[in-house]
Amino acid sequence: MESIQLFAVASRQAEWLSVRQTVVSGNIANANTPGYRAKDVNAFNAVLQGSQLQMKATNPLHFTESPTESYVVESDVNKNSASQLSGNSVDLSEELMKQGSIKRDYDLNTAIVKSFNKMLLMTVRKG
Repeated sequence: MESIQLFAVASRQAEWLSVRQTVVSGNIANANTPGYRAKDVNAFNAVLQGSQLQMKATNPLHFTESPTESYVVESDVNKNSASQLSGNSVDLSEELMKQGSIKRDYDLNTAIVKSFNKMLLMTVRKG
């Protein structure tokens, strides 16, 4: 019998969504900062592909970057944006759409985990 990976993947996605929400919120907070470059995170599929090998350190100081910092990348500058006069690459409408997408993805993630958990409990109770 194979182990159930759904909970591990859902947990990983929830962590990724949390990091993405933090990055998008930072972009919105810096929308009026001259020269600020918008950031985003790597796609979740890329994060899953890169998570096959976990590194171990003999000393906690060997790795100074937190695992969530490795998700963040600088996004491409939108050349057509009106905010380019200040050198700022944040597009508020795009960032707000990202926030809506993050909420929908998080709601779907939690609904799937909740349904799967109910199904497991029902199976165990009926034996």
